[in-house]
Amino acid sequence: MNEKLEKFKKTMRGKSAALIGFGVSNRAAARFLGAVGMTVTAYDNKVSNEAAAAARDAGIDLIECEKFENVDADIVLRSPGVRPDSIGISRGELTSEVELFVSLCPCPIYAVTGSDGKTTTTTLISKMLEAEFSGTDRRVWLGGNIGTPLLPEIENVDPSDACVLELSSFQLMTMTFSPYAAVVTNVSPNHLNWHTSMDEYVAAKRRIFENQTIDCRLVLNAENAITSSFVADARGEVLCFSSKNPADATISDDAIYIGGRRIIPTSEMIIPGVHNAENMMAAMLAVSGAVSVDNMQKVARTFRGVPHRAELVLEKNGVKFYNSSIDTSPTRTVAALSAFRQKVIVVIGGYDKHIPPEPLTEPLKEKTKKIFCTGDTGKTILEMMKNAGYSGEISYTADFDEAVTRAARSAEQGDIVILSPAAASFDRFKNFEERGERFVKILKNINM
Repeated sequence: MNEKLEKFKKTMRGKSAALIGFGVSNRAAARFLGAVGMTVTAYDNKVSNEAAAAARDAGIDLIECEKFENVDADIVLRSPGVRPDSIGISRGELTSEVELFVSLCPCPIYAVTGSDGKTTTTTLISKMLEAEFSGTDRRVWLGGNIGTPLLPEIENVDPSDACVLELSSFQLMTMTFSPYAAVVTNVSPNHLNWHTSMDEYVAAKRRIFENQTIDCRLVLNAENAITSSFVADARGEVLCFSSKNPADATISDDAIYIGGRRIIPTSEMIIPGVHNAENMMAAMLAVSGAVSVDNMQKVARTFRGVPHRAELVLEKNGVKFYNSSIDTSPTRTVAALSAFRQKVIVVIGGYDKHIPPEPLTEPLKEKTKKIFCTGDTGKTILEMMKNAGYSGEISYTADFDEAVTRAARSAEQGDIVILSPAAASFDRFKNFEERGERFVKILKNINM
C-alpha cells in the first residue's frame, strides 16, 4: 500500500484545488484530483473549445481570466509554462502535477535535466532499467517533460518499480524533491525569453539536486563549466562523465569506459556523434549498480534514438534527410552538426528565444556546404554568416515549406540534408514535433 497516497486522499477529500493553466499536465491533474473527491476549478488566459470540452469531461469549472490574482484554494497547481511569480495566491500551497506525483511516488526516481540531451538521456535510462526488469513484475514509469503525465497512474506504481523523469527548468522552478539519481547533462543559455536571467535559469537547474541526501547520486558533465561547479554543493555521491578527459565515465580509444572498465566501442552505437556518447555515459552512470553491464551494452547496441533528434527519416535519390527539429538552441545544432563527418546542407531558424547565435558561426562554416535560413532568427543567422565570410551557398526564405523544398532540391547524390533550427518552433508551429512532422511531409511529397 502507498501510505503517502492514502494519507493524501484522506486529507484532501472534500477540499479545493485551483489549476492555473489548463494544458496537458493540469488536465491529467484534474482527473486525479476529482477522483480523490476534491472540488477543482481551472483558470486560463484563453479558453479554447477543446479546453472547454476537456473541462466538461472532467466535471470541473474552467474560467477565462487575464491575470491569476487572489487565487483561493487548498492547493494550487500551475502549468509548467506559467511563471510562479505571475500567480497571486491568497490561500493555498503552490505545486504542480509533476511535483504532486513525486511527493506521492513510492519508488526510486531517476531525474534528468539539462539544456541539451535530456530527452535522449532520460529515454536511455528507462530502456536500461526496462532491460534489467525484463521477466519480472517490476515496471518503469517514464514521464515529466516526456510522454504522458504520470499523476493519474500513481495508484499503479509499486515500491519495487522505477520512475524516470525528464524535467525542464520550467518544471524545476518550484520543485523541492530528492530524486535517488539526478542527472544534469549540461547547462548553456536557453529559454531566456521566459527566465528573467541566466542566473535564474541556472538556479532552476540546480533544484534537481539541492534537496538530495547523502544516499543519493548526482551525475554531472565534467566538460561543462556550469555543471562542474555543482560538484561543490552536492550532498551525496557525485559521478562525472567526460568525452575528453579521465572521469568516472569517459571515452578512450573510441570506446566508452565506466570506472576504468571498457563497456562498448562507440562504433557499435547506432546513434551518431560525441554528444550521444555523452548521453549514453550519463545514463550508464545513473543506473550503475542497478543495471548490469550486459543490459547497458544491449541498449547501447540497439537504441535508435528519439524521434526528431538527428533522426534519419528518408533517403531519396541518394540523399539522406535527417530530422533534428528538437534542436531548439544553438548548442543543440552545434552538437547535431558535429555528428556528421561530411559537410551537410542545413535548414536553420525559427522562433527567437533571445539566445546569442554567435556559437553557431564556426561550426556552420566548418560543417555545412549550404545554409537555408528561415523563421524569426533566420535573418540574424544569415547576416552573421555573411559577416563571418561564409563561403558556401546561403539564403533566407521566410516560408518554412519553401526553405525545406529549396534545400532538398539543391542536394546532389551523396549529400546530407538536416533540419536543425537552433531555435524554437513557436513562430509557426505548436511545438518542435509538429515542425519535424511537417519537414517529413514536405520531403515525402517533393519532386527532386
